[in-house]
Amino acid sequence: MMEREYNKRIHKRIHTEEYPYHCDICGKSFSRNTSLTDHKRIHTEEYPYQCDICGKSFSRNTSLTDHKRIHTEEYPYQCDICGKSFSTIRIHTEEYPYQCDICGKSFSHNSTLNNHKCIHTGEKPYHCNICGKSFSQSGVLSKHKRTHTGKKPQDCDIW
Repeated sequence: MMEREYNKRIHKRIHTEEYPYHCDICGKSFSRNTSLTDHKRIHTEEYPYQCDICGKSFSRNTSLTDHKRIHTEEYPYQCDICGKSFSTIRIHTEEYPYQCDICGKSFSHNSTLNNHKCIHTGEKPYHCNICGKSFSQSGVLSKHKRTHTGKKPQDCDIW
């Protein structure tokens, strides 16, 4: 019963916009400490969750779980209307409930919307530790870092 109350309290933070956990690097805030821990891996480029089939690594265990469905062909979400199955339900429903109040573009996850907003604000919270150049998107920073190392992105041999 206590776990349910805890989850309820954490969930309410979404509606009250209470985000007590703050990233000391970029200032982004979170309702859960575990979400902050996962987020910080963006800055440290720590990917502790590795696929034992193809070797691809992820910063979050849930991302690894979703990825593994490629190999197992597991599609747990079934559409009530057409009967097709998908690895994530939002792929099929094209559900994009998070809309940018500046340009109107919609996203399937709030975190993706927040990342997108950096384009409009000019905020560049992701910094190259080699040359100091800053970027608004973590993926762009990762791509930039390869210019220093010459390293190519890791491909999945199976997919």
